[in-house]
Amino acid sequence: MIENQEELRRRLEESGALQQGHFALSSGLHSGYYMQCALFLRFPGNASFAGKLLADSVRVLKPDFIVSPALGGLIVGHEVARHLCVPFIFCERREGLMQLKRFPHPDSGRFVVVEDVITTGGSSLETARVILSKGKVFWAATACIVDRSDGNACLPEPLISLWNVSFPNYSPEDCPYCKQGIPLTRPGSRNS
Repeated sequence: MIENQEELRRRLEESGALQQGHFALSSGLHSGYYMQCALFLRFPGNASFAGKLLADSVRVLKPDFIVSPALGGLIVGHEVARHLCVPFIFCERREGLMQLKRFPHPDSGRFVVVEDVITTGGSSLETARVILSKGKVFWAATACIVDRSDGNACLPEPLISLWNVSFPNYSPEDCPYCKQGIPLTRPGSRNS
């Protein structure tokens, strides 16, 4: 697995996915680092690489379908489902609330939530709650390319990741970049 982590990190760096600056994360926290996995996933070979590794990691859970929060989880979630030969669905925000808009609600089955990056796990938790709200479904786990939660994700089910990394995060009140007057960038999906 170490070999795969090194290859993943190389691909993330080469694609420009790992960025430095002053960022407002989707979680509301601030950081000097941002993982823009869209830059990594824009290359189909990278998406297939990460999707296969995640699929191999969750295969033992025998998911009946994969679900992702839009926007960040769409490509990698679809790739995981493709490698597992199971259906893929996604939830998206409407008026600030995560909803399953484009698909019928699953009546039953085991599912894995797939994301690109986990900081707090909030989007994954919201997505899982939408799926758990109806039917006889079971949330088996959450899987992601990068876990930057430092072990603090708010997820009740197991979190499986290809790369665990710890970048310092700050509340806006305690952010050293804010105090230095460094301009803030809002790249996250909740900020669009």
